[in-house]
Formats: sequence, structure tokens, C-alpha cells
Amino acid sequence: IDYKIRNYNLPTHNLEEPVLLTVEGHLHGFSHTYIGATLIAVAATVTGKYLSEWGLIISGVAKKDNPITIIWWIALTSAFIGTFSHIVLDSIMHSDVEPFYPFDLPNQLLGILSVPQLHQLCLYSGLIGACLYYLVQFLIKKPNRPY
Repeated sequence: IDYKIRNYNLPTHNLEEPVLLTVEGHLHGFSHTYIGATLIAVAATVTGKYLSEWGLIISGVAKKDNPITIIWWIALTSAFIGTFSHIVLDSIMHSDVEPFYPFDLPNQLLGILSVPQLHQLCLYSGLIGACLYYLVQFLIKKPNRPY
């Protein structure tokens, strides 16, 4: 069965992703397109804001009588960075990702880095991010000293 949306024939394998259960089908389907990532980012913004605020209270980082409020633009930006960076990274390493679907544009990022190089990039980016985080924390908590 195919679905028709604005004169595009959408094969069902791009809308259904049974691979994890049946080990058959199309692993990186509609959720691995920029349109799909946009829909996921919107849903993640709405649910993630409230779930994160609740998680901060549950974990003890925030108090129920003095909660930490996550502002909407931070939730939205975080969701879009997360979903779009996922599409970019998967586009580099998976040949079945069609990021511009339903438009028939080639995946220009495929193979731009080898999988080990991509893993190193992610590892080093995480290490640099952690170093920057702790540097900022150190500078914020450092008392002002007159020089």
C-alpha cells in the first residue's frame, strides 16, 4: 500500500519502522528526514520542557517550592539541535538515510567521514564540551580578585 501526499507516492516502508521488532524493513525511515526531525523536535519541545522540569525536582536539583523553569526558546533550540544533528550524523554513516525525503535529492554527506572518524569527532566534541562546561563553572564560582 502506498500513501499519496501532494502527488508524492510515499512507500509504506518510509512511514513504518518495524525493523527493531521484525529485523525486516527500512531502518532509517521518515523520522530520519528533516521533515520528520522537525515534527519530532516540536513534540520534544512540548513534552521535554515539562518532563525536564519535573526531572529536576525528582532528582533533587530543584525544590518543589523553588522550581527551575526551562524557558520555551531554550527547549525549542535544544530539541532542534538534537534532532537535526542526529540527521546530519546518521546521514554521514548510513546509506539508507534520505534526509531530504520526499524530495529526490542525494545524500551528499554520506561517507564524508569514515565511521571511526565520525566516532572520534563525537568523542572529542564531547570532551571539549565537558572541559568548557567545567571551565565556565570554575570561572562563575571563582571569587572576584582585584589585580
